[in-house]
Amino acid sequence: MAEKYEINEKDIDIVLGILKRTDPEHATPEMAIQILEYLQANIHLLAHTDFEKLVDMYKKLQNEKKSIN
Repeated sequence: MAEKYEINEKDIDIVLGILKRTDPEHATPEMAIQILEYLQANIHLLAHTDFEKLVDMYKKLQNEKKSIN
């Protein structure tokens, strides 16, 4: 079984940096945490409701990583 993801300062800082560039009015640590919680919950839900879509997302991510490198 995979380790349970726990939101951490590094991830909060990354999301906060994105918010500062894209939505500075809402760029707060609290909003960053809300976004991370939302993403975590929805990926978990997707794994239970549409596993094929999750696999497709993973494959697209892998292809994007290959094109960057």
